[in-house]
This record gives sequence, C-alpha cells and structure tokens, in this order.
Amino acid sequence: MEVVVGRIAKAHGIRGELAVDVRTDSPEERFAEGAVLAARYRDGRTRSLTIAAARTHSGRLLMSFEEIHSRTDAEELRGVLLLADTADLPPSDDPDEFYDHELEGLRAELADGTVVGTVQEIVHAPGGELLTLDREGRTVLVPFVRAIVPVVDVAAGRVVLDPPEGLLDETE
Repeated sequence: MEVVVGRIAKAHGIRGELAVDVRTDSPEERFAEGAVLAARYRDGRTRSLTIAAARTHSGRLLMSFEEIHSRTDAEELRGVLLLADTADLPPSDDPDEFYDHELEGLRAELADGTVVGTVQEIVHAPGGELLTLDREGRTVLVPFVRAIVPVVDVAAGRVVLDPPEGLLDETE
C-alpha cells in the first residue's frame, strides 16, 4: 500500500527544480537523496522518480529528481502526488499520531456503539485535519480534533465520535 508524502506545487527555476508541499512528519527520511518515490498524476498514471537533491527555501521544500532536467519537464509534474510504500514507514511512538492509511476504512461510531459511517480519507486543510466519512452514501466532513473524535482504536478498527448537534447531518 502507498501513502501520500508530498504534492508537487510548481516548478522552481529553469533547471527542473520543484516546490513540494510536504505531507509527512519525516521529510528528511522520505525525501533523502537517492530515495525512489512513486509519482501519481491526476489521471491515475504513475511513474518512479529518484530524488537527486532536496533543500528548504523560503519555508518550502525544493526538490530535484534524476529524471527531470528542465523547467518544461518540471511543469508537467504540477499537482502530482508523491507516494511512499507504507511498509517503509517507521512505527509511530506517539499514541496520538496516526498515518492516514491507518485511519482509512475504520468504522465511525458514537460512544453508545451506533455505527454512523466509515472513514474514507483524511483531508489536510489549512485549518486542520478532517475525517471524510461515508455516511450511507453521503459524504460528511468531521474535524479531527480530540473534542469530536475522542477515541481512535486502530486495532479494533474504529473511531468514536462525540459530534456537536447537526454535524453528521451536513453533506458535502
């Protein structure tokens, strides 16, 4: 299984360097020189990219890949997701920290055990993370904060929700 570790935002400069939005807590490990990542285009195509270099510049990660040699090549990668194999991810030492793939597919239920949906994905928004729930074919966004999601039990395959009134009735 693969997990998103970054998204290519735009080309930088004329030599094929790329600005990357980081989606991992371990960029120094995920984006090390020589690491190979899968790149997934919006249309579903994938290809492998080998990291030639990575550096920070003005608060952003700039990367170059062995396969990309010009700004034209780099422009074609705008919006591409960078993926790493979940088998290569180290286990988290923090009990309140989870990889997105660990949460996807979990049963969402209320404290009394009433099943309210299934976690489809985690959205990383500027204001914080959101759980996207499939609630009987409808999409519901739930803020991923302790007050609303007090229990995450990956081993039991569930998240427990304590939603404010009306939250689960909203649709996308």
